[in-house]
Amino acid sequence: MTVSVEPTTAEPNPNHPPQALRPHAEHAFADELAALAAQDDRPRPARWRLSPWAVATYLLGGTLPDGTVITPKYVGPRRIVEVAVTTLATDRALLLLGVPGTAKTWVSEHLAAAVSGDSTLLVQGTAGTPEEAVRYGWNYAQLLAHGPSRDALVPSPVMRAMAEGMTARVEELTRIPADVQDTLITILSEKTLPIPELGEETQAVRGFNLIATANDRDRGVNDLSSALRRRFNTVVLPLPASAEAEVDIVTRRVEQLGRSLDLPAAPDGLDEIRRVVTVFRELRDGLTADGRTKLKSPSGTLSTAEAISVVTNGLALAAHFGDGVLRAGDVAAGLLGAVVRDPAADRVIWQEYLETVVRERDGWTDFYRACREVSV
Repeated sequence: MTVSVEPTTAEPNPNHPPQALRPHAEHAFADELAALAAQDDRPRPARWRLSPWAVATYLLGGTLPDGTVITPKYVGPRRIVEVAVTTLATDRALLLLGVPGTAKTWVSEHLAAAVSGDSTLLVQGTAGTPEEAVRYGWNYAQLLAHGPSRDALVPSPVMRAMAEGMTARVEELTRIPADVQDTLITILSEKTLPIPELGEETQAVRGFNLIATANDRDRGVNDLSSALRRRFNTVVLPLPASAEAEVDIVTRRVEQLGRSLDLPAAPDGLDEIRRVVTVFRELRDGLTADGRTKLKSPSGTLSTAEAISVVTNGLALAAHFGDGVLRAGDVAAGLLGAVVRDPAADRVIWQEYLETVVRERDGWTDFYRACREVSV
């Protein structure tokens, strides 16, 4: 006799809303922001939640007088963060420029969270981003029924930020078509957004500013016009200066991601993180760490963000299909996928690196074998 069991679905508990996979910065670090606000007695620009000093402390980390530890969100030169924060305190917009994986989006989000308490006023730049995403659009049902009116107007995140004195964000500015990019010129220079259909305008109130991110390395990039570039103060975010700094960044982010995904901590994972970072840096720089051997660089960027992804994926493999200890075999497949983007050219570069560098390196035999196994 066959007994069928009807599947059951657990009813959601309204008292326990589902946890976001990736909370916004102002939610994920709400306790730190609240602690900073409570002890921040320095002058704050109009509508800022924190003083410039406290915003910089939030990003760079530190210990408050009451012993509260503020975790670093950005590991890099302090002056870069100070210049970025100072720019937002003026009437100049901020452009975070750098190669992919230098934490531009991460820094942008945390700056907006610390300054305005809201990082969600965001325009995501793509090749198909329309002008309405930067200026405003229309509710066409309202428009057809009643004609142009404020009720029919749909404000963009930038327009909302102007009206509320908040910080707007534009991600991947150089991916937006040039004619759409230039709609920002009047907004940034005149601090006003004309609405010709209504014979009105929206003027920016004090506290408004804009953070844009851009890189000039990937394909599909549209150069900024000189007129638009002049409206920004540009801060270049560099790649980590040393291997230790990059290992620190990867370790911190992997721990944060692991907690959000309920992955167990990898007690012995530091050695594999160092190996992944070493491989990325050597192939990225075209030179081994000891400076003795020149290497060919693959077509990919091999960014810190990709190293974080490789290690996080390896941690998941170790947790779900291993004994919970991060080993070479757990990161090898992800490493191959990150390095070999062009199957023809990059595979040759990778094989040459394995045979001439990894194979001969003391203590890397298990890593070499794991990489060879997934490379054949």
